[in-house]
Amino acid sequence: MEELVHLAYAIDTFYFLICGVLVMWMAAGFSMLEAGMVRSKNTAEILTKNIALFAIACTMYLFLGYYLMYSSPEGGFLPSFGFLLGEENTLDAVLSGGEDAPYYSMRSDYFFQVVFVATAMSIVSGAVAERMKLWAFLAFAVVMTGVIYPVSGYWTWGEGWLDAAGFSDFAGSGIVHMAGAAAALAGVLVLGARKGKYGPNGEINAIPGANMPLATLGTFILWMGWFGFNGGSELKMSDIESANNVAQVFVNTNAAAAGGVIAALVLSKLWFKKADLTMALNGALAGLVAITAEPLAPSGQVATLIGAVGGAIVVFSIVFMDKLRIDDPVGAISVHGVVGIWGLLAVPLTNGDATFGAQLLGMFAIFAWVFGASLVVWLIIKAIMGVRVSEEEEYNGVDIAECGLEAYPEFTKSGK
Repeated sequence: MEELVHLAYAIDTFYFLICGVLVMWMAAGFSMLEAGMVRSKNTAEILTKNIALFAIACTMYLFLGYYLMYSSPEGGFLPSFGFLLGEENTLDAVLSGGEDAPYYSMRSDYFFQVVFVATAMSIVSGAVAERMKLWAFLAFAVVMTGVIYPVSGYWTWGEGWLDAAGFSDFAGSGIVHMAGAAAALAGVLVLGARKGKYGPNGEINAIPGANMPLATLGTFILWMGWFGFNGGSELKMSDIESANNVAQVFVNTNAAAAGGVIAALVLSKLWFKKADLTMALNGALAGLVAITAEPLAPSGQVATLIGAVGGAIVVFSIVFMDKLRIDDPVGAISVHGVVGIWGLLAVPLTNGDATFGAQLLGMFAIFAWVFGASLVVWLIIKAIMGVRVSEEEEYNGVDIAECGLEAYPEFTKSGK
């Protein structure tokens, strides 16, 4: 019996760690997607943001965020403040704990959770691209990953008051994706649109990205990483039921992404008379976001439909955001925020234990907290150091202004 416990603990810990690695790989996906969707003169800076935000997220969550999220009172509203990780699980605790015994390493749990924090912050990066000061963005990342995200995470996955109210979000359509979009929306409103994006008479001017192959590669990397995102959220696979659940989650995650692509591509063809690649890419991500709140309960066919609705929603949302003059270069607010809301509201359609009332409560609470707190932080940063580069720096590209180098120097007039 003891040997079986050892084996199950090792399997579940290893599975958790490998899924965390897959989610960490999503950082590369966000980097490539955003680098492809911005202009070449802003590529090096956005890559710098992505690797720096990942490092900041890992550090802040290690020292502060993880404790806030998972060491606070059950059913509570205010988290407990503390630092660093707790003691690792012991053999005695595993053997004597019964049904409540830990079945994977606490360190593996931290590793899996920290890459989720980085994902939420990555969503902000693309939305504020091409005109934000690098160090203003990194200052916000410190607060977002250390405090803002962990507080609402405690309310839900940390067994706080939203969890007690019956809110259900399997892998984070609201907790991660909508939260990241809410922080991004606050930043975009403080920052303003890129120069030339909107005309004085209501014109909307397209600003194409520099590298569609890179954006497509980033989307495929994110699609792949999402199997760890959703699959790892099953938390266990060392018994038959859990292993079957993991397989179902993988199937549904893939099906929803495919449905999102097809719906976005067909809708863009009908609406714009063209097969818009950027809409197809965002359709894939929208399908993934939509299924993330409940990737276990639906059948593969229903998951395809949930993803397809997400893929259609994101096309309408991106167009609508432009009409509101909310400048989001990569469509992050639409993909992760608007479709994240759809993902939360779709949960009761397939999960009989969830209610629309609890889902709406969680949706409004998470959005209000993250948007409100983020807006305050953005305004404080603006007052202290400013958030936007100068018009000249924006025209020349933030690569030179913020990083002192170009991503593609041989393609510029000054390149040798």
